[in-house]
Amino acid sequence: MTPHETLLDSYARLTVRTGLNIQKGQQLLITAPLDAVPLVRRITDHAYRAGASLVTTFYADDNATLSRFAHAPDEAFDTAPGWLFNGMAEAFRSGAARLAIAGEDPALLAGQDPNKLARANKARSKAYRPALELITGFFINWCVIAAATPAWAKSVFPGLPEHEAIDRLWRAIFACTKADQPDPVAAWEKHNTELARRTGFLNQQRYRALRYSGPGVDLMLGLADDHIWKGGGGKSLNGVFCNVNIPTEEVFTAPHKDRVDGTLRSTKPLSYQGSLIDGIRVRFAGGRIVEMSAEKGEDAFRNLINTDEGAARLGEVALVPHSSPISASGIIFNNTLFDENAASHVAVGQSYTENIRDGSNRTQDELTAMGANTSLVHVDWMVGSGELDIDGILQDGSAQALMRQGEWAI
Repeated sequence: MTPHETLLDSYARLTVRTGLNIQKGQQLLITAPLDAVPLVRRITDHAYRAGASLVTTFYADDNATLSRFAHAPDEAFDTAPGWLFNGMAEAFRSGAARLAIAGEDPALLAGQDPNKLARANKARSKAYRPALELITGFFINWCVIAAATPAWAKSVFPGLPEHEAIDRLWRAIFACTKADQPDPVAAWEKHNTELARRTGFLNQQRYRALRYSGPGVDLMLGLADDHIWKGGGGKSLNGVFCNVNIPTEEVFTAPHKDRVDGTLRSTKPLSYQGSLIDGIRVRFAGGRIVEMSAEKGEDAFRNLINTDEGAARLGEVALVPHSSPISASGIIFNNTLFDENAASHVAVGQSYTENIRDGSNRTQDELTAMGANTSLVHVDWMVGSGELDIDGILQDGSAQALMRQGEWAI
């Protein structure tokens, strides 16, 4: 094998063994861009070697997506493949694992009719809800990784010839995921131990809120009642220990949907459903975004937070040191999987039930009363930088320095 093929195989093995931890007899459902075929084939090989009973892959074609916006009738944009997403949900209920491979063109739909785009995204979000609930509820072992594709690579390295951009992006992916280390599985075990130490400290403190301060930022972010911090690998409800994001540098928990007040701004671009959104500025009152603007992709962000009532509220808050390996690479990936692990971030939309103590055994009404958010969407956007300070507000109201200039102060 060439050096690239060796690293690709190491990445595929890491995905199956550490990311998904496929079990004997378990089915695997994969979604991926067409350009990820070489990686998918290696993942499929390793999944079967690990004992998977069936691997099924659904590929996305950017050209077909553009064809819809160019030629489909207007009413088509209120349609989504509910039959497909219902089938995915049924597969998860039956025990299948889920792997998503990112790599889409970050600005594929730039310049398309924002009304059609909003309607299509809303229809898809509604149809996908049965599957999304099983994922956010950690019902199954699942994982998200990425594959370098020509369109994505060109957006990250616009000044390079295509083949050089793809090669450089692959090398960055291998480095950030530890796939290029002599023993990637052992490296991830060590990394998970460090993330567990962070979450252990945060769970001992029982902060009632986080206070953010920095340029353009003055925010009090309340945390959900009986919240739990998570980070790194964890055991899903089917009993399988998995790592849902490769890479990951975050520790995260659930905000209180009604207790967020103040101003916040993004520090990296957000790629969402074919739109690149940058320079986001928002003001929260009573947990809800009441004012917003964006330097780029403002219509796309406005349509996102107007998806439903919960889309304008927060469902996740995550802390990432500014010196994380992804940030230290100096690369803006234009891909949330990587950029969210280069900076502290928040997510509008659905909360994860795993971030509420005993959340999987609570009713939706109970979760809502504790501050968990409900929405058809869950979209992360980056707010961390080397200029951001974060204090943890203890139960007695006193403040504890948590992050200073983007780095852990604990």
